[in-house]
Amino acid sequence: MLKTLQTVPKTGMAVTIDVGNPNDVHPTDKQTVGKRLALWALGDVYGQAVPDTCGPIPAGHEVKDSEIVITFKHANGLVAKGGGEVKGFTIAGEDGKFVPATAKIDGEKVIVSSPEVSKPTAVRYAWQDNPTCNLYNAAGIPASPFWTDDP
Repeated sequence: MLKTLQTVPKTGMAVTIDVGNPNDVHPTDKQTVGKRLALWALGDVYGQAVPDTCGPIPAGHEVKDSEIVITFKHANGLVAKGGGEVKGFTIAGEDGKFVPATAKIDGEKVIVSSPEVSKPTAVRYAWQDNPTCNLYNAAGIPASPFWTDDP
């Protein structure tokens, strides 16, 4: 779905990673899903002013030494919801083995690293069944799960 959102015009997506049920593919909190879809429709289709039309979506990444810097669209006011550290990131080196990573918000970017990976090649976010993740924008909408490699 994320690839379609990034390549097909006039498409939208409501990320429901925080309102779902780990034992059922259908989110139990239908109101939040509807509100997120309405934000997209009002902002993108009808041109109305809304806080944002979706949560943070990766726009690119760059390897800098032992870190990967990820840039986002819809990233105004990136936050770790609930405070504390950003959760849900893993990073891999040349061996392709993903390990838990430290992630720091820097404006509209997230810098990801791990002491176990000196030459990173890929990052994944919320890439598990029922992940613990907390990256949101100021509109209170969660980031979509994503990857920088080709899983």
